[in-house]
Amino acid sequence: MSSHHYSPRADLRDVTLRDGLQLTGKVLPTERKVEIVRQLIKAGVPEIELGSMARPDKVPPMANTLEVVAQLTAEELERCWIWVATPKHVAMAAEAGVKNFQYCFSVSDAHNKANIGRTTEVSLEALPEAVRLTQEVDGKIQLCLATSFTCPFEGQIDPDRVVAIAQDPRGAGCADIVLADTLGQAVPAQVSNLISRVNTEAPGRRIVFHGHDTWGLGVANSLAAVQAGAQCLDGSLGGLGGCPFAPGASGNTSSEDLLFATRPDYLNPEVFADLVRMGEQLVEELGEPNRSKSAQGARSKAEAFDWVIA
Repeated sequence: MSSHHYSPRADLRDVTLRDGLQLTGKVLPTERKVEIVRQLIKAGVPEIELGSMARPDKVPPMANTLEVVAQLTAEELERCWIWVATPKHVAMAAEAGVKNFQYCFSVSDAHNKANIGRTTEVSLEALPEAVRLTQEVDGKIQLCLATSFTCPFEGQIDPDRVVAIAQDPRGAGCADIVLADTLGQAVPAQVSNLISRVNTEAPGRRIVFHGHDTWGLGVANSLAAVQAGAQCLDGSLGGLGGCPFAPGASGNTSSEDLLFATRPDYLNPEVFADLVRMGEQLVEELGEPNRSKSAQGARSKAEAFDWVIA
């Protein structure tokens, strides 16, 4: 049965190695991170968020990001994104061979100050320089808007503010726009509304939805995002993750759950089983719970269902 009977097309970007790891407090060795990238690519996952240029003293699990980059081929790096918050980050990553940059700041000033030490406006002012540096290496840059729905300090975010940033001419040159439900507090109707508005009022870019499962709506919100026009969804193995600077943020939406729901062409029960095992192994290594519902389902006793792991 083809995946197209299930839902509109949406690519998965697996963010385990960045957003998934940043709250764990453990630094995975470079070789292990490289192994995870290669396993994800082998499974068919089209895009991977590999790491971050955030300061290692602030986010220790990201300290070896550029060592991981150094181990990967140019072809592998084409599928990988690096989180950046300043033009200097772009320059450092580009020098290491990175081509795809996720330039991130928060819609909420309070969260942006807590997370990257500046106002939203200062981050926007620096964006054209980040775009220029990206173009110098023939790369791609995403405009990533954290706290697009709610902020831990300011509460509800006005959708007009998100749309205004999406329309800001300083973001011209960004290939994609990432709308992040950083705290996992949004509901499907909100997600649909915001994504529809950005799609209509600031057209011309691919929309990526970055959800968290804090309130149990990660998959529902992601599917609502796709129905409203998002073409890419962020997920993390085992539902790992969260933001160190966002009190109340828990795990990302699980990659396994998103794949089980969207059934891309590369996914079959064997590939799914491999990814479930990968997630199980990783959360065990990190001493974290496995929050993936479909991983739990895959271990159930419903033998007549193809997706159960025998």
